[in-house]
Amino acid sequence: MIDVYIDGASAGDPGPSGAGVFINFKNGNVENHSIPLGEMSNHEAEYEALIIALDLCIERGVNMVSFRTDSKLIDDAIEKRYVKNKRFQPYLEKAIARIEQFDLFFIKWVPSNQNKQADSLARKAIREN
Repeated sequence: MIDVYIDGASAGDPGPSGAGVFINFKNGNVENHSIPLGEMSNHEAEYEALIIALDLCIERGVNMVSFRTDSKLIDDAIEKRYVKNKRFQPYLEKAIARIEQFDLFFIKWVPSNQNKQADSLARKAIREN
């Protein structure tokens, strides 16, 4: 099981946005991904970070993952498989379709101070826009 930390950030609402993904393979290998996302809201950036991280894991053939996010919105949406704001429904559907490809998938909300690496990567991506 690998650990994946995700974060989305936006400089404005909407504004230049970025996704940060930190993957710890627990064998001494780690990956840092900083992906510029263009103009979008912070919530959209959080969803994009989730989907990008899921795709990265699938591309690497990983089948057991434990995700961490400091976004209650993302954690709640995945746990309940429901979004209150229908604008985010397509994001949720994309994420669930990917999640179903894993043998084991966990997601856990963590405080921001436990997600600093992904946050730093997301903020770096904003600057790269």
